[in-house]
Amino acid sequence: MRTFPDNMAVRRGLLRSLIPAPSPEPGSRPAARFPAALLPWSWAAAFFLLYATVSVRRHTLLRTTGYDLGIFEQAVRAYSQLRAPLVPLRGEHFNLLGDHFHPALAVLAPLYRLWPSPVCLLLAQSALLALGAVPLTAWALRTLGRRPAHAVAVAYGLSWGIASAAAFDFHEVALAVPLLSFAVTALGQQRWRAAVIWAAPLVLIKEDLGLTLAALGAYVAWKGPGARRLGIATAVTGLVASVVEIKLLLPAFNPAGGYAHGGNLAEGAHSSLLGTIAFAPLDALRPDIKAMTLVLVFAPSALLALRSPLALLAVPTLAWRMLSQNGFHWGTAFHYSAVLMPIVIAGLIDTLRQWRTVDHPLAARQIRASLLTVLAVTVVMLPSFPLAQLAQRATWRSTAHIDAARALLARIPDGATVAASNRLAPQLTSRCQVVLFPSFPVDARLYEYDKKQLPRPTADWIIHDREAPAAWPYKTGHWPYPPEQQAAELEKAKRLYGYDVVAERAGITLLRRS
Repeated sequence: MRTFPDNMAVRRGLLRSLIPAPSPEPGSRPAARFPAALLPWSWAAAFFLLYATVSVRRHTLLRTTGYDLGIFEQAVRAYSQLRAPLVPLRGEHFNLLGDHFHPALAVLAPLYRLWPSPVCLLLAQSALLALGAVPLTAWALRTLGRRPAHAVAVAYGLSWGIASAAAFDFHEVALAVPLLSFAVTALGQQRWRAAVIWAAPLVLIKEDLGLTLAALGAYVAWKGPGARRLGIATAVTGLVASVVEIKLLLPAFNPAGGYAHGGNLAEGAHSSLLGTIAFAPLDALRPDIKAMTLVLVFAPSALLALRSPLALLAVPTLAWRMLSQNGFHWGTAFHYSAVLMPIVIAGLIDTLRQWRTVDHPLAARQIRASLLTVLAVTVVMLPSFPLAQLAQRATWRSTAHIDAARALLARIPDGATVAASNRLAPQLTSRCQVVLFPSFPVDARLYEYDKKQLPRPTADWIIHDREAPAAWPYKTGHWPYPPEQQAAELEKAKRLYGYDVVAERAGITLLRRS
């Protein structure tokens, strides 16, 4: 059957042939364009400065915490000294590889050895999160063009999942974010072997990320016509890695001999494992905060990522979070959604790429409208998440309370053993041996112990803050115990446990064991 060219296309071609392109005026220089190769890295540099400003400023204002910045600093500090990652904040002689399986943290040890400070970890995390923008922006630049690439970079860099991770201490998942960005970009470009290579180290970052590697392998086996064996092998490797880590390695390192977070995936309200499985689809959406989080996860793409099969890679992380018994996993706070943002933005690019290949006069308009919607959603959500702190006056002001805390912290000598309030702990972990005050956890157990009968402190120093202000993501600064119980434990330390008051200012008390 004979086909004829579209009349509109013929007219456009005739117009181009009849109307010559405007020539530059004599003596004028052509307009210089920003090199395309530098565009993704320029956005990454800008995001690094943004994340670093938020995280370091929070640390300066005593808004970081022993749980989790102090914990990870103690682990990386041990690695930098070629020791096992024993973390006093997590429990006496507690090997942090028995909490979550993240030996990949050791790659930060050389950097920390050069600069032993919690700020070192905060800047490293900022760089890792920013690096995730590079492959995604480059992919958008090649397939969609320069302006769409800018929009994609903004959607990733200002996404709430990345912002929440940047603004809450330090976490091992920061190492996974750029790896996932490179991996999903390779998937979208059908570079199957490269995708597997980028994703393989995920099993050394956290025990559940083996399931994400398995999902990636299944995707390769499904979509890669000549890579089915590679995909199956990758999927099996990911599953086996997670099982071995959860069933064998984590219990071997944990003093209690089990998986520290196994209780989060217990049977819950159902009386049997069968009941848990049967009601899993409903439990994944109850209470309502879970459904809201599921929508917000894909909101940075204006929900367009759901049209791409790449979105399936988010299923393992979303599944364990929604089925967890820990309420922290259900919402949008903390760092739990950081690993999902590269997948969501990759799904957005993949969807727009498919529209780009459609020979339809409205395709370009559809892409522009979609990206405008993405940017609008990003702007609307921005004030509700931590990057908005940069616009708050309190972020740029110190207070008498902060000055008093720094003065009292300076009186504690290097190398001392200290029991500190959660907000004060990371101010000391680079130079002291720090545990929480009051004692937490008890016998290395995070959940199941008598919270009314706490063991007596054994550190040489105690520094306690009874007026720690609220700071995202905690409503108050008195975690893990209510302020009344903390005050009672402080009185016990003075009356019963042999501690003397060294100084007291602005609600902060410094004690020393006599």
